[in-house]
Amino acid sequence: MRLLHSKSRSQGLLNAKMKKIITNISVLLVLFTFQILPQNKIFIPMDLTQTDHLKAYGITFHALEDGLKADWLLNFRGGSFLIDQSEKVISECLLEEVYFEQISLSQASQIYAEVQSEDNNMDVVRLEKAPKIAVYVPPGFAPWDDAVTLALEYANVKYDKIWNDEILRGDLEKYDWIHLHHEDFTGQYGKFYASFSNAQWYIDQQILYENDAKKNGFAKVSDMMKAVSLTIKNFVGQGGFLFAMCSATDSYDISLAAEDVDICASVFDGDAADPDAQSKLDFSKTFAFHNFKIDMNPYVYEYSDIDIQPAEIGLEQNDYFTLFDFSAKYDPVPTMLTQDHTNVVKGFMGQTTMFRKNLIKNSVIILAERQGTDQVKYIHGNFGRGTFTFYGGHDPEDYQHAVGDPPTDLSLHKNSPGYRLILNNILFPAATKKKQKT
Repeated sequence: MRLLHSKSRSQGLLNAKMKKIITNISVLLVLFTFQILPQNKIFIPMDLTQTDHLKAYGITFHALEDGLKADWLLNFRGGSFLIDQSEKVISECLLEEVYFEQISLSQASQIYAEVQSEDNNMDVVRLEKAPKIAVYVPPGFAPWDDAVTLALEYANVKYDKIWNDEILRGDLEKYDWIHLHHEDFTGQYGKFYASFSNAQWYIDQQILYENDAKKNGFAKVSDMMKAVSLTIKNFVGQGGFLFAMCSATDSYDISLAAEDVDICASVFDGDAADPDAQSKLDFSKTFAFHNFKIDMNPYVYEYSDIDIQPAEIGLEQNDYFTLFDFSAKYDPVPTMLTQDHTNVVKGFMGQTTMFRKNLIKNSVIILAERQGTDQVKYIHGNFGRGTFTFYGGHDPEDYQHAVGDPPTDLSLHKNSPGYRLILNNILFPAATKKKQKT
């Protein structure tokens, strides 16, 4: 039996090696064919013909890292990409099974003419330089804990992990774009107290945060998180790009509003919350939300009334949100952020699932909502010289993600429209900015 097993294993290894050799030979043959043809541009369509939308973003990102010119064709075939001729790009497309077309300069000119025509709601945005990306995550983080890192890992986009220590010592200045892991910036440990206060992972988390607060010179975790929130705010004001999902959206704004007031119950920080906290909130300090009411009950799994509750959403089969249609030539920024191969996207839940429309500031652009409701999924706004984008929900391909659920395998969701919205945000900072006209 051992001999048979050994023989079978050897045969399997041989088959794997042969498959790899055949794949490499195929790539070389294709590359040779392309070399002898008078073709000068690589066109990556992002409509329904695309075999792997998510990896297409990674390929475009890598092209920018290599110093190649890339154009984002807004509203043209799902927000397609046009990249300078490159054997490396071709090879990567073939190996990653991303659909592409080799086109001549004359064909490219025809595309540019169509896209830039005043008769079409399309435009060309030049992508210049790959942004330096940071993801705010606690120690012990696993990529499957967060949809953004899942997307970055799948698309092979490089990022650095940073946490409180790095932010407080000024490391944000090294980066162009930061994503906030589904963090609780209020210092209430995600408001998991009622369900998980006796769980070992919760106890370990609280110890970790308390020790980190002491190390950084803060008496309480909530004080440290306020300092972190303000440092991130300053980063945005100086031109940084902020992207947040799930509870890192509303908890961040709540932290800003509560800069000068204690909203944490004693189970979180050892002293009582200010009974007049609600009246002391300063909404002028927030990015996106105002006039909200916070919930300081430690036994309630909710921060405020910003979030839409499951009962308001109803049945899963009816949970879809619609992307707004913007003018590509006059409003390129929201157009970039909403590029997709469909304008209706399956909803998904999270600790913060969606935002209540009447609590969103008038200065904020609504990118997507559930039609016929006050439920907003995706928003964008400016602060100082930078921008912020908030996306409700936890995982676009895991409708009701729970603690301990297995990770999402993105190889099974290569064409996810919900994940595409995440990846739009990593290319947006690379774009040549045009002045918004409306």
